[in-house]
Amino acid sequence: MPYHEDDYLQLSGLQHFAFCRRQWALIHVENQWAENFRTTDGKLMHTNAHNKGFHESRGDMLILRGLAIHSAELGISGECDVVEFHRVSNGVPLAGREGLWQPFPVEYKRGRPGAHTHADSLQLCAQALCLEEMLCCPVPQGALYYGETRHREPVELDEPLREEVKAMLTEMHQLYRRGATPKVKPSKSCSACSLQELCLPRLMRVKSASGYLRAHMEEED
Repeated sequence: MPYHEDDYLQLSGLQHFAFCRRQWALIHVENQWAENFRTTDGKLMHTNAHNKGFHESRGDMLILRGLAIHSAELGISGECDVVEFHRVSNGVPLAGREGLWQPFPVEYKRGRPGAHTHADSLQLCAQALCLEEMLCCPVPQGALYYGETRHREPVELDEPLREEVKAMLTEMHQLYRRGATPKVKPSKSCSACSLQELCLPRLMRVKSASGYLRAHMEEED
């Protein structure tokens, strides 16, 4: 059954969820947030990318920024940083435009490709699934643009990636309905997380308060 609009989750949360389920829950279930250099830098990049008043035509390509998207089937809504529409022979019609067009989503990210690239690809794939549902056309490819390298990384939106997105979103909806925040699983990525002081990964990995106090007293001894 399709999700009701009131139950939609933020599409951008998928990248948080793939990075760390606890981070996602702190932000999207408990409504907690904190800034660091990475989040501020990324926000500035997305502010520029989401300039909704900026539409550009380049021959057989139309560029839209900050395009609002949603999926009732997946229960998500959000915005695409950039969607390029390429004029093709077997695409979809666009209001006020002649010809047929193929959508190509581009997600902007700070930094460079690395360990987080798969999470970025999942977010891009979710955008493609929304576009497919809204426009009734396949979106087989997209791209990730990294600010540090100023280079695009093409992404093939294949079936395994799509199934992973759907499975994660199902889990996200289940956790959200329960109001559940997963337990911490400390990793080296914790040091780069803006929510480190809220999450307290070193404290929360101790199973009980008494266990934490006992361990702290042993350190003092």
